[in-house]
Amino acid sequence: MRKIEEKYATEVAVIGVHSAKFPNEKAKENLYQAVQRHELRHPVLNDGDFHVWRAYACRAWPTMMFIDPEGKVIGKHEGEISYESLDKLMGDMVVEFDDQGLLNRTALAISVETEPDRTLSFPGKVLADGPGGRLFIADTNHNRILVTSLEGAVKQVIGSGRAGLDDGSFSTATFNHPQGMALDGNALYVADAENHTLRKVDLTAERVETIAGNGNQGSNRETRGPGLAMELNSPWDLVYHAHALYIAMAGLHQLWSMTLGDGQIGPYAGSGGESITDGPRATAMLAQPSGIASDGTKLYFVDSETSSVRTADLNPNGRVGTIVGQDLFVFGDVDGTEDKVRLQHPIGIAYQDGIVYIADTYNHKIKKILPNTRSSFTLLGSGEAGHQDGPGHQAKFSEPSGISFAGGKLFIADTNNHLIRVADLEADRVWTLEISGV
Repeated sequence: MRKIEEKYATEVAVIGVHSAKFPNEKAKENLYQAVQRHELRHPVLNDGDFHVWRAYACRAWPTMMFIDPEGKVIGKHEGEISYESLDKLMGDMVVEFDDQGLLNRTALAISVETEPDRTLSFPGKVLADGPGGRLFIADTNHNRILVTSLEGAVKQVIGSGRAGLDDGSFSTATFNHPQGMALDGNALYVADAENHTLRKVDLTAERVETIAGNGNQGSNRETRGPGLAMELNSPWDLVYHAHALYIAMAGLHQLWSMTLGDGQIGPYAGSGGESITDGPRATAMLAQPSGIASDGTKLYFVDSETSSVRTADLNPNGRVGTIVGQDLFVFGDVDGTEDKVRLQHPIGIAYQDGIVYIADTYNHKIKKILPNTRSSFTLLGSGEAGHQDGPGHQAKFSEPSGISFAGGKLFIADTNNHLIRVADLEADRVWTLEISGV
């Protein structure tokens, strides 16, 4: 859609209608933050009570309605669509209405607020390296990675800050809204989400190179192939294990894997159908996996659209299972055990000493999940969006999306607050990391 808006800037007017699935998405402030985070440049209507949805007989997210220059609905498309198909459709319509003399190429007068100058902008993920005393921060909307000490002193800045897909030195390389990261010694791997690529960062030589993806958004859900020849779709998080990367491929509703020895990449778990279905890896169904971690035997991942925490075995005959979570439309904020547990669109996950920690993003909380008992406990957060340090139950976050564990502390990407928060679980205290030296 962004490419369509840019190509047909004077021929096509885009109006977004936000009919929220999750309660958290209905709040005006949260919608405003989402518009800023996704850098939308068109007006967005908050259809919180589904009035517009019903008036246009919508049935699916997303739905596109096509309206001609005279105000008549002339077409409808449900579900995702490739850029090539949409480009041809829009191009044909532009020619048709131009020939009829109906197109008005006067630009819409829309004012877009400029983002305030902040140290971080919507940080999506964070990775703590306890032994190395390093913290890696995906400064997502600044299109860069910051490497700091665990106390917040900046050591390296990876990326120029421009949006793009350029390899090279730290000062010239470009990213496009990077998200999850994985570390192997001095090699940092980055899920470069909006470039649909994986990048390798040599922290010693200070160089960035692309190892998978070519910048195009892919639709392949079946085959494996050489990294640079494959098209990815919104890789959102990574974990490293036994010389391989495991990828939360959010856009395809799958987990992928990449063997670093031969550079082969492809689906690992999930058929590509969007649902919550357990079973053999190849036939199981996932729904927008957005965070991934491992204990060396299993992969743990948060399936955001089903508000669930799930597992995938690390063996050739492995299966996908569900720890907590029910369905695409079953969500809430309920601690407890087994089928009583309710989460709301979790995005971040970490594993430590038999415990899974999650960023329960739309509940503005950090929770502890015990896989053996299938139970959930709120660790941090009052449940109200905001920014407040202090005791864990009084702390406030705003859509935290990344979480990592090191040295007995949790490091949290507090996305809508544009901050990194730190929690000492033993002391039950949360504070804001002071980042210095950018």
